[in-house]
Amino acid sequence: MKDFAVSDAPAVQAQLHRLAALSLPQGRLGLDTVRTLLARLGDPHLAIAPAFHVAGTNGKGSTCAYLRAILEAQGYRVHAITSPHLVRYNERIRIAGELVGDDELAALLAEVLDVADGLDVSFFETTIAASFLAFARHPADVCVIEVGLGGRFDATNVLPAPLACGIATLGIDHERFLLAPDHGVPAEPLARIAFEKAGIRRPHVPLVTQGYPADVVAVLQSLAASEEVPLYLRGEAWNAQATSDALWFEDSAGSLTLPLPHISGAHQADNAALAVAMLRRQQVLTIDPASMAAGIRAARWPARMQLLSDGPLTRLVPGTAVWLDGGHNRDAGLALAKFLEEQEIAVHLVLGMIAGKDPGALLDPLHRLVESVTLVPVPGHDCLPPEAFAQWAPDATGAPDVATALRELEQRNPRAVLIAGSLYLAGAVLRGNGEMPD
Repeated sequence: MKDFAVSDAPAVQAQLHRLAALSLPQGRLGLDTVRTLLARLGDPHLAIAPAFHVAGTNGKGSTCAYLRAILEAQGYRVHAITSPHLVRYNERIRIAGELVGDDELAALLAEVLDVADGLDVSFFETTIAASFLAFARHPADVCVIEVGLGGRFDATNVLPAPLACGIATLGIDHERFLLAPDHGVPAEPLARIAFEKAGIRRPHVPLVTQGYPADVVAVLQSLAASEEVPLYLRGEAWNAQATSDALWFEDSAGSLTLPLPHISGAHQADNAALAVAMLRRQQVLTIDPASMAAGIRAARWPARMQLLSDGPLTRLVPGTAVWLDGGHNRDAGLALAKFLEEQEIAVHLVLGMIAGKDPGALLDPLHRLVESVTLVPVPGHDCLPPEAFAQWAPDATGAPDVATALRELEQRNPRAVLIAGSLYLAGAVLRGNGEMPD
């Protein structure tokens, strides 16, 4: 599915129209195209500051947010690549702590697209090339780079030697791409997902991971041993535990007592711990515990159990807590359920999911905690039809948009509303409520 990016800046929108016209590679795998594109640009990825590279099904974006916040708390200049964007395409490219400006973004995209003739490049390959081009032109101490999809064939996987690589939580998602038939790959789905995510590994570069089932661990251990990759598994090389008021971390270098993240959800302590573990395994940058603590407190990551502020949408349900989350798979559903249980609240769920997603992934874990379900479309995208939800939410109602759903819910005097199911829907909600990620 194309990423229907839009911009209020005419110069940027002109380049986004060019991006939207790119074909979707059908069945093309590999890094040859992005390597050729980068070569035409002078191989900017070889001239950027040292990088942290993070893959995973859930939590990789949050892990990158903690990495960036900790590094900035230490005083480092940090460039970052994240995806997808929520409201503005600019969110994908952060230069020394600031989102890339419209004028520079338009020029970067034009430069990349102008040299891409005949390559049949994708939206994401173009984005990554533009990001590396920007990073090579602006001084920084370190880069934080989030994998887009998978790892092995992701366009970010051209980095020769990151400071450390990380793998966040694993789950079944993007099955069409990550579970496509292939030779010499694990047959069990989660092990196969791990194989794809671990494609970012590099010899002699620390690979730091969360804890996983035994069959997944076996895959990672086999890959690491065969390629001289130092592997640091949670539960073996490091560990962490969140208490009611602190995050306890321990590895071979000692133990730390750190603050809990401000980002909502118990799973965010796991993401923060992974960032700390990665920072403790690299050998180039100095990071002190005070900066780790400050960064964990300062980190923000929109549309991850975000409590929306006063705005045009939340005013439609005065006195109601309106939460927003972009999760769309089972792990996200489990994390949402755990958060709601800890808060001891039941919610009215406003749900929109794009075509190809599994409704049960969210509704199975959440059904006991949901007082009602209102189905809405995801603007600009093909969505699951109402009948797709019948098995899990037979009494669900429908609304043409989130604003209408909230107006109708206001008559029930709801205590809490959760809007979920898609990051694209989350972006539309943030725009509609006037909360632009910065």
